[in-house]
Amino acid sequence: MTARCPPDLDAIFAALADPTRRAILTMLLEDDMAVTDVAAPFSMSLAAISKHLGILAEAGLIAQEKRGRLKWCKLDPDAMRAASVWMQGFGQFDPVDLDAFERFLETELAEHADEPPRLG
Repeated sequence: MTARCPPDLDAIFAALADPTRRAILTMLLEDDMAVTDVAAPFSMSLAAISKHLGILAEAGLIAQEKRGRLKWCKLDPDAMRAASVWMQGFGQFDPVDLDAFERFLETELAEHADEPPRLG
């Protein structure tokens, strides 16, 4: 059985998959920014940045609003809550100590080296 993420998580993870969008989110951690200011450090068109911002907005990671003649972007920190809760579910497991596991296997194999293999 394969479990799928709810659609909102799919949109969040898809938005986070792009390094440009992650960089934009990092910039917005500091403060709200006008779209033109968001675009300034990138060597791409304003239209391309606007497309990235649209994807972030659709995923709920940012909000955009018109202030006078400028469009502003604001990070929505609550939007990642569902993704964070989902990922924290994986933190309940202790990390596997591969060195200890390898030592265990070596010991087991050495102890049972003379035994005939089991079938079925």
